[in-house]
Amino acid sequence: KLILLDSLLQEKTMSPVPTTGPKPRRGTVRTFSESGSTLGSGTGQVIVMVGLPARGKTYIAKKLTRYLNWIGVNTRVFNAGDYRRQIQDDMAKKPKHSFFDPNNREAKAIREACMEAALDDALRWIKDGGRVAIFDATNTTRDRRRVVFDKIVNENGLKCMFLESICNSDNIVESNVREVKVHSPDYKGVEADEAISDFLNRIKHYEDIYEQISEEHESHLAFIKIFNAGEKYVIHKHEGYLQSKIVYWIMNVHITPRTIYLTRHGESQYNVTNRIGGDSDLTERGKLYGVALSSFFNSQQIPGLRVWTSWLKRTIQTASEISAPQERWRALNEIDAGDMENLTYEEIEEKYPEEFRARENSKLTYRYPSGESYQDLVARLEPVMMELERQGNVLLVAHQAVLRCILGYFLDKPLEGLPYIKVPLHTLIKLTPQAYGCEAEFVRFPIEANDTHRPKGSY
Repeated sequence: KLILLDSLLQEKTMSPVPTTGPKPRRGTVRTFSESGSTLGSGTGQVIVMVGLPARGKTYIAKKLTRYLNWIGVNTRVFNAGDYRRQIQDDMAKKPKHSFFDPNNREAKAIREACMEAALDDALRWIKDGGRVAIFDATNTTRDRRRVVFDKIVNENGLKCMFLESICNSDNIVESNVREVKVHSPDYKGVEADEAISDFLNRIKHYEDIYEQISEEHESHLAFIKIFNAGEKYVIHKHEGYLQSKIVYWIMNVHITPRTIYLTRHGESQYNVTNRIGGDSDLTERGKLYGVALSSFFNSQQIPGLRVWTSWLKRTIQTASEISAPQERWRALNEIDAGDMENLTYEEIEEKYPEEFRARENSKLTYRYPSGESYQDLVARLEPVMMELERQGNVLLVAHQAVLRCILGYFLDKPLEGLPYIKVPLHTLIKLTPQAYGCEAEFVRFPIEANDTHRPKGSY
């Protein structure tokens, strides 16, 4: 979505937010390739979702998949509902709640066949080179989980961890039901009241047979229990570095609604002269964008809004008049160009022709001499993403390469495409996480700026 905001150019007089913290030191924090090679190898794993409908299972499964792919672990979701919707029968493709009645033998046979097909495909995918498969189904009975565990571990020799989402909060369940009603393919074209009523009846059918994972009866399982979207966790018998990272990630996410706003700093002096890196000030147009951005947010009254910037002047100056608590993150600094800081691409091509060609050939993995690669940047941003997952409404004012990596995470873009995601100056990006993905809205402010995007093949 593209929106022009012509009414945002009014002047505001506000006290600037002071810069805090010492001047940052540039440099690689750690290299992604070293950690990525460790995470991306070893025994394949299946994460098995457990829980009633409207408990955030699909939301968690999709977000976990995005995170693992983002850090270089080849991961894919196998959703039993997607398999059911492929059946050319309206009873299965657009089911009423009676389809999920455990006493409906015909429908039960179809649902179990779909679950088996999803699990079989997950196992086949791992054998073909996949690293982590997420089996997204209800798996609400002890007998069902026993069958799944035997197939994954005993028959195929893979690792298995169950992830159960438990909600007894009416507010959370009600919010999730509304989300499903709006975004689930099962209710496309169905009136809101009818969809909600039917879905609540579907949940009741599952409640009749639901058995939570029990340490007493299922102590051999590795599992994580999430209560009320993160109020409490139970971690049982996880093993290995990858499962530890998954546990840490799970403990830092929530499924309650929020909005994340992303924007680059206003146009800087280096943007105009096409120089990379550095710590230059804003141009007059960049300052005007800062005023317009402040006017926008100060008029919105967004609850609990926090503003994050890098340690570089151009982001701090852009956010200086926004009336909200602000934090400075060194990890949000622009990609470190090392020996090529402060140069134009033309100067790099002239002085370092071999480096110029090397980066053009592999922009994701290329590391600037004494600087960073995009893979290094992803590793540097991982703690930021963990903290961002814990937050409510956040505005993040950062830099082109940084925002490319963050957008790649939320929009589930392939790693190879990260360096080419277009992030224009003077544009606000509004991200709204949803059960079935993440909605992105690009709001362009009517303030001219130099176009710094370089398409693939142009360095």
